[in-house]
Amino acid sequence: MTRVTSPLRGAAVAVLLATASFALAADLNPMQERADRFLALTNSAYKSLITIEGNAQWDALTDVSPVHDAASEVGSKARAAFTGDPVLINEAKTLLLHRKELNELTVRELEQLLLNAAEGPMTNPRLVSDRIVAEVAQASTLNGFEFKLKGKPITVNEIDNLLQSSTDLAERQAVWEASKESGKALKAGLIKLRDLRNGVAQELDYPDYFALQVAGYGMTTAEMVKLNDDFMRELRPLYLQLHTWVKYKLAEKYHQPVPKRIPAHWLDNRWSQAWPGLAEGADLTPFFKDRSPDWIAHSAEKFYMGLGFPKLPVSFWKKSDLFPVEAGSARKKNTHASAWHVDLDSDLRSLQSIESNPEWFKTAHHEFGHIYYFIGYTKPEVPALLRTGANPAFHEGFGELTSLAAGMAPYLKSLGILPADFKVDETAFLLSDSMGPGVPFIFWSSGVMTHWEADVYAKHLPAGQWNARWWQYVRDFQGVEPPAERGEEWCDAATKTHINDTPCYYYSYAIAQVFKYQLNDHIAKKILHQPPQACNYAGSKEVGDFLRSIMEKGKTQDWRKVLKDATGEELSTRAMVEYYKPLLKWLEAQNKGRPIGWE
Repeated sequence: MTRVTSPLRGAAVAVLLATASFALAADLNPMQERADRFLALTNSAYKSLITIEGNAQWDALTDVSPVHDAASEVGSKARAAFTGDPVLINEAKTLLLHRKELNELTVRELEQLLLNAAEGPMTNPRLVSDRIVAEVAQASTLNGFEFKLKGKPITVNEIDNLLQSSTDLAERQAVWEASKESGKALKAGLIKLRDLRNGVAQELDYPDYFALQVAGYGMTTAEMVKLNDDFMRELRPLYLQLHTWVKYKLAEKYHQPVPKRIPAHWLDNRWSQAWPGLAEGADLTPFFKDRSPDWIAHSAEKFYMGLGFPKLPVSFWKKSDLFPVEAGSARKKNTHASAWHVDLDSDLRSLQSIESNPEWFKTAHHEFGHIYYFIGYTKPEVPALLRTGANPAFHEGFGELTSLAAGMAPYLKSLGILPADFKVDETAFLLSDSMGPGVPFIFWSSGVMTHWEADVYAKHLPAGQWNARWWQYVRDFQGVEPPAERGEEWCDAATKTHINDTPCYYYSYAIAQVFKYQLNDHIAKKILHQPPQACNYAGSKEVGDFLRSIMEKGKTQDWRKVLKDATGEELSTRAMVEYYKPLLKWLEAQNKGRPIGWE
């Protein structure tokens, strides 16, 4: 660790000395001048170190190996050695004592610098080093895990495809249980990481790691949990109707009695976070059989180009890893789709495993939403420290908005995926929207994920109770249950990528769902003058201008202001509830005479 931190600590001292001498020479507002000099040098160093770390992490995820894991560890230590240096922390804190003498942008940069520092505070170098080593080891276990079915290797895409196609409940249960095997391998590492993550947060006076993450929203843990509970309360009438309809539909499909709660292996998604494949009139699978994965990737780029955004650089297509690993290859890569802004400038990449189906079509559009958000705020007016979303949910929200728009019938017709004379079953399309991810996702993300991680990190839930608490929340919030009892030898939460590598974050996806409906509502009603449930963004430069007006701000303004300025309202489920009003009416008619919910 000494070899990494010594020169970088020297760099931090140099930043501080240069800042101080510059301030002494200034005649007007010396504190602002001091902050400007400090941040100019800090932003430059931060950008360089993020680039080093990003390249190393990309290699570790796209070609899992001990060599790449080691390089990723070194890159993360180098970045932490600088961003968490006590010299920088103390200078930022000193400057913020004079916040009234500083402009708003400067204050936001300093606050972000301290949030970054809290991820690896070098006030305790051993703790930070231990965390980085543990993070790299956990990522290696996650990315390199070999799933098996009946003793034979099976890929994640194959697991998903079987869950989407098989009607044999015994086979489905075997596949579902195979998908949970990784949790057992990941549990010990996650136990260690819980304590290390809480430890680094406490170095900068946050009570725990969950509190550190929600601080990015300017909220406390209690406020974030309440916000997510409010989402579920407001959407519960719709969810109960949807849950009831789905379990009757599935019981018919599998020739089983109607259950109280939905057995997890009856659903096509490994975590029951989405319920695809049940809206027959909106099944788009046959329409993608002649579309290549490469065509799907480029269609997402063309979506944004039609809105007036630029063509992606050639380097994006050369450096990205967009398709499944070739059969027979020894290379292993992370299977979770992601978008990368490697150097906070022009090095844009995406990691996916695109196949020719509607789910990957939507996923590609989602990931390109992130890519174009990166492009939007990569400009001189946005400092490197603030080249991120107004809050984390904004990034996810743009991805989800693009995915929602990509699944609407008018857009699909404009691309020729659906024939011009295709008769749209509006209820089926709305039902499909509601289930993938839509409404069930709120009860998964706001309910299971948010509450479980708050318990683990903020309430220090003993590891011997993790799986029981997980399934308690799945039963209570989702109305779903496992096909058989799951003991504490399992850690089913850890089978979700984010629990390992993006902890205490998943409420951002819930907020993103709510946010996307607000944006779509504004676009449909105020710009396109079309119904929100069936509109077509394609070719609208005005829609592009609206999206760009949010994207280009990065994190230079408070997210509440950005949302209010853009849509005229605060964060609210209003648009989401209104979007599904026709579906709720239909579900109530379908469920007439049936017991609603699972209580």
